[in-house]
Amino acid sequence: MTRSDLVEELAARFAQLTHRDAEQAVKTILDAMSDALVRGHRIEIRGFGSFSVSRRPPRIGRNPRSGESVQIPEKRVPHFKPGKALREAVDRSSEA
Repeated sequence: MTRSDLVEELAARFAQLTHRDAEQAVKTILDAMSDALVRGHRIEIRGFGSFSVSRRPPRIGRNPRSGESVQIPEKRVPHFKPGKALREAVDRSSEA
């Protein structure tokens, strides 16, 4: 599902929302989530899952073309952990 699919679903499900309003609602939610993660906050959506920021320590990697060692700096990356209800729903759908 893409962002535009999400906008279409929201506009179809709520007839009182115009396509532009649905698009603005999705943009607002995603922007708020992005801003929270950038600030290092954790986002928890009950029944769905949680988003957090994980730290990857610096390490030494290899250039695949030349084989020489390369220093890879520390980085922070977003991490998603699905909630129990979502994990169970996905698992049930694979049984069908």
